[in-house]
This record gives sequence, C-alpha cells and structure tokens, in this order.
Amino acid sequence: MRRVKNLFVLYTGGTIGMLQTAEGLAPAGGFEARMREQLQGYTEIRLDWSFAELQPLLDSANMTQANWLAMRDAIVNAVEQGGHDGVLVLHGTDTLAYSAAALSFLLLGLDVPVILTGSMQPMGAPGSDAPGNLVGALKALETGVEPGVWLYFNGELMHGARVTKLRSDAFDAFAVLPRERKGAHAESLPGELSYRQPRQPVNLAVLPLFPGLRAEHLRALLGSGVQALLLECFGSGTGPSDNEDLLAALREAHARGVVLAAISQCPQGYVAFDVYAAGSRLRDAGLVSGGGMTREAALGKLFSLLGCGLPATEVERLFALDLCGERVD
Repeated sequence: MRRVKNLFVLYTGGTIGMLQTAEGLAPAGGFEARMREQLQGYTEIRLDWSFAELQPLLDSANMTQANWLAMRDAIVNAVEQGGHDGVLVLHGTDTLAYSAAALSFLLLGLDVPVILTGSMQPMGAPGSDAPGNLVGALKALETGVEPGVWLYFNGELMHGARVTKLRSDAFDAFAVLPRERKGAHAESLPGELSYRQPRQPVNLAVLPLFPGLRAEHLRALLGSGVQALLLECFGSGTGPSDNEDLLAALREAHARGVVLAAISQCPQGYVAFDVYAAGSRLRDAGLVSGGGMTREAALGKLFSLLGCGLPATEVERLFALDLCGERVD
C-alpha cells in the first residue's frame, strides 16, 4: 500500500467541472479554485496537491487515443519530474472506464497509485455526487492504495482494467462484474510495454456479432486498414460458424497480419472456444480469446500492445496472458 503525500491532480474535463451554457453543460476551466473551495471544510485531508488542466478540456464523449497518450505523458512527467507519489485524474463518466483500462496498460511499471474519478452531476449542483467522489478518492490515496490504476466512484475503489459503466444516470454507475478470472500471468513483459516507451495511434475496430451479419459487412471493416478487430461474440465465444464466407474473411485478414480478438457479449460472460463447435471454428479462423475481459480492457490492451510496435504474433501471445490483473486475480 502506498500512502500518498504529494498528489498530482489532472483535470481533463467532464461533468464534474462543467458549467451551464446556452447549449447545455460544457467543460469549463478554473476548476482548481472550485476544488480548493469545496475542500476547505474537510480538515481531515492533509495531503499536499498540485493541479493541472489537460488542454483541451473534454466532454469525455470526445475522448481519443491521442488524449490517452497526453494523459499518460502528463502523469509520467508529474511523477518522474515533479516528484509526485500519487495521481488523481478527474474525468467525464461516458468514457471513464475506457480511459481507466487504457491507462492500466499504458502505465505498466509505474510504481505509484493512479485513481480516476468523476461525477454524474457537476460540482456545486444541489445533491451532486461530485464532493463524495472527490473526497472519497482523496481519502483513499491518503490512507493507502496499491500502485496501479483504479477507479473510485460512489464509495467503491475498483480495478481500472476490470470496471465498466452500467448506468447512464445513477450515482452507482460503475461496477466490476463477476467474470471468469482464469488464465496465466505473463512471466515477463517486453521493454516496449514500459510506461516510458512511446506509443503510436492504432487503427482498431470493435464489432458485435448479430444474427444476420454478412461476410461483406465484415470484409468492408477488415479492408479499412484496421490493425486489430475486437469481435464481441455470443455466449462463451460462439459465432455464425456455418457461414463459410464469413470464416474465410476472418482467415484472410489474419493471414494479412490483422489481430483478431474475441470477448463475450454477455455482461458476465467469458470466451471458451472449445465448448461448442461454433466457437472452435472461430478460433481456427485466427481469433485469440480474451477470456473474461471487458470490452474496455480488451480495447485498451490492444491499443497498448499494437501501439508500441510489437508484431502481430507477439500481440496475440500477450493478449492471451494477464498483464495487470485484467484477466486473473
């Protein structure tokens, strides 16, 4: 456990700091003053903290890979150059779980705790959950948190690479759902995955399977230059295995070096290709199992692995292993 004494607060935008405009709530600067005013009554919080705004401030619905990399760079600089021993990221809720997962892989090896939080209502709104989430995250950091990336919300501290958003308007919007926690840990990680190493943007796509999916739909997506396709399969990793043209499209893409990964569409599901023939035929077409990973974790993991320039075969090998608790406890 790490008890944080010198905290870096990174404000990225989001509902927590939004103000009303003619078009509705929108990100607004100057949040440091509002935050310090809000915390004046909490004398039990004694840690020192400094504050930075990540520009441009975002409604998190506009989050991109470039923003993830900017967050990673700001965090690393604050720790290695600024001497901070913990980080709090204030972020919008729409893509909060995606950013928590992405940072879990982008910050591998960084030996400080990083907590992300936000709120469903702006700071200062009557009955807002913002003060509770902000103060709760600060207290957790001051009391002690294991190094790694975490998400704090509605009184719960959750693993950054396991959490997902379940509700669009409730204070208990986030949860870690029970999913299969089996698999092998990576015995070692290549140096390219270090938080210090540069990353490049990656062309990724996500496709949920549905009854009636046609091979030409899949070919159009796979022919768009994607480096990896995350296929959200039925149940325990099944798909339209009688559609030979669709299976051929997958095999062709895999032969070209496209990474094909599979997760389950079920909120508490996992991929086990060997249970059904409809699963094993997908595996034989080149798909690698994501086990019980969430969409957010699988997407962030593919971004990190491909973004550091690893070859497709190495990406597939590491995708099937646990790197930071995303697959195995």
